[in-house]
Amino acid sequence: MLQDGRRVRVIERDVNAPDRIAGEGLMPGGYLKLIELGLEDCVDKIDAQRILGYVLYKDGKNAKISFPLEKFQSHVAGRNFHNGRFVQRLREKAASLHNVNIEQGTVTSLLEENGTVKGVHYKNKSGQLLTAYAPLTIVCDGGFSNLRRSLCYSKVDVPSYFVGLIMKNCELPHANFGSIILADPSPILFYPISSTEIRCLVDVPSRNVPSVSDGEMAHYLKTLVAPKVPPELYTAFISAIEKRNNIRTMPNRIMAAAPHPTPGALLMGDAFNMRHPITGGGMTVALSDVVVVRDLLRPLHNLYDASAVCKYLESFYTLRKPMASTINTLANVLHKVFSASSDPAIEDMQQACLGYLRLGGVFSDGLSALISGLYPRPLSLAFHFFAMAIYGVGRLLLPFPSPKRMWTGAKLIWVVSSILFPLIKSEGVRQMFFPLTVPAYYRTPPN
Repeated sequence: MLQDGRRVRVIERDVNAPDRIAGEGLMPGGYLKLIELGLEDCVDKIDAQRILGYVLYKDGKNAKISFPLEKFQSHVAGRNFHNGRFVQRLREKAASLHNVNIEQGTVTSLLEENGTVKGVHYKNKSGQLLTAYAPLTIVCDGGFSNLRRSLCYSKVDVPSYFVGLIMKNCELPHANFGSIILADPSPILFYPISSTEIRCLVDVPSRNVPSVSDGEMAHYLKTLVAPKVPPELYTAFISAIEKRNNIRTMPNRIMAAAPHPTPGALLMGDAFNMRHPITGGGMTVALSDVVVVRDLLRPLHNLYDASAVCKYLESFYTLRKPMASTINTLANVLHKVFSASSDPAIEDMQQACLGYLRLGGVFSDGLSALISGLYPRPLSLAFHFFAMAIYGVGRLLLPFPSPKRMWTGAKLIWVVSSILFPLIKSEGVRQMFFPLTVPAYYRTPPN
């Protein structure tokens, strides 16, 4: 919007660099979206690290997931970085444009008249209550949004928390590859965020999150998690636990996109849609959404007919689906599959996932293409998950089928279906698999 010559007013609650343990990565597909937006230099000069894939570890075995980058230029890859550094680069880029005004303030409510959003009420830096008017208000106030209530049907689930640590003076087992450890009770992630730092994220089930302040979390990490950490990272992991104020926690929030189209406003980002961050796909979805909205708004010369613009922008919810629904579903399914469970079928599915990836070729390439955001195809996602389940059933039945093994195989198919189908339903079966049948897909710009 800024580069298209529109006047834009940005009201930010805090213009200082955020210090977060989320939003630290872009998949290759997200980097391509950054290029489309002309913002690729925002990952320069922040010590961002190239990521070429992930390595999955379980019970002494591993499977490498390499992003399919062969057909792209050499600079195309995933990127990991400090979130605050990246955000500040984006702000600098916006502030360099003459038609944008960035102001520090806290938006308290939307200004609505007769069901149409006309702007916002906000408090500026000095605490003065002010009003800003605009023909289109884009709301993106994060996962803890207090403005989304009238703009969507929000149902937030928190299946787990991430416990974050920064580790120093160590190297990952495979250069330029993150690591995912399938451990009991939950997965452990490692990836570089600078040339000298590795981020560790420990997934902890929501029902049992130890306290950081009284030392319970440090004890939990040392006794239950540390034994599962690769030997080459163990010393740095213990040092990171013992470093003061180095343990951070964050709720992993999931919220399906369920918009309530409102004239004069558009909801975006984590305020609109969240998935489990285990695959690091959130920033990629957000940038993909920005590209879709940018392309939709580009032919509009007048945004003041709020009702007509709102009806036209309903196509956004369908056009975003290939990328958003693929990454959302993949992340939420993988978290359920990767988390330890008392159900033996989950263990069978973990083994099937590892074995499927170790087959290489179209099997591992297909999944890595989905995870990377380079080829976001919902049908391909469904195909690979059921192919993985069938592979798991084959493992169980060989070398000789038996009634017990057949029952276990049937249960495996049932578990995969019970995980996948509700998530597909929440994304919208029609929008996800048959977008051309959705009338909003064909909306044309209003006159």
